[in-house]
Amino acid sequence: MSSNRDLHDKRLADAWATLKSHSDAGLPLDPDASRLAFADPEFLLRRETRGIRFQLELLKPDLEQQAHGIENTIVVFGSARFRSEEEAVALVAAAEAGGDEAVIRRAKALARNAHYYEKARAFGKLVAQYSAGKEPRDMLFICTGGGPGIMQAANRGAYEGDGISVGLAIALPMEEAANPYVTPALSFKFHYFALRKMHFMMRAKALVAFPGGFGTLDELFEVITLVQTRKSKQVPIVLFGSEYWKRLINFDVLIEEGVISPADLELFSYADDAETAWEAIKAFYRL
Repeated sequence: MSSNRDLHDKRLADAWATLKSHSDAGLPLDPDASRLAFADPEFLLRRETRGIRFQLELLKPDLEQQAHGIENTIVVFGSARFRSEEEAVALVAAAEAGGDEAVIRRAKALARNAHYYEKARAFGKLVAQYSAGKEPRDMLFICTGGGPGIMQAANRGAYEGDGISVGLAIALPMEEAANPYVTPALSFKFHYFALRKMHFMMRAKALVAFPGGFGTLDELFEVITLVQTRKSKQVPIVLFGSEYWKRLINFDVLIEEGVISPADLELFSYADDAETAWEAIKAFYRL
């Protein structure tokens, strides 16, 4: 049996070596019928093999998280544009030195919202400190979209709390690298938004949504819809920053127009500091 396994491993190694030699030599990977199918990028990137790519994006992060004992996560969403208070102050100073009024306004908006970065950072640290020393089944891990802003802050807090955390990044022109606080072995990149969002929910025990833009709203309402329709188990959904969320969305209009039930507003709660958000999650699970 071991000789068969050695032969299998050698064939895999040979297939990988062929690809690497092409890459090192700067040679194009032209279509090649003799190349092993699973080691043929040209084949795997065809329209007809999209289903295989779906499976791979589902399987790779799942197996790696299992290997690292990641069973339960707290997902943190929020704007990729927010900065730490220190960085925001520096951006305002640089903008004012440049004298461009539009740039100054944008920098001041980031400075006004920098407290959300610091609160997401504090929340991530609380979660990591809670999980320290616990059995894997009782641990909770921060999971974010792996990018900058609020995502970086939550991963950073977990890092500063001596914990590990997950980053589920998406391949976008404006976001090429994961933030430096994601645990390297748990830093994944996706091509398909759908598979990425599926992974957010697969292990989620809670969702904390900080102020954000279209992406945050998309992710938030998908989760609320899944819970409302019972396609997903009920989990705590915390809207962090009550002033922002209540100013942005008038949920009472949805009730007045009959498109949701009053009970649907019980699917989520509000918080304005890290401790309140964490206490809401602890209360839900009686931790």
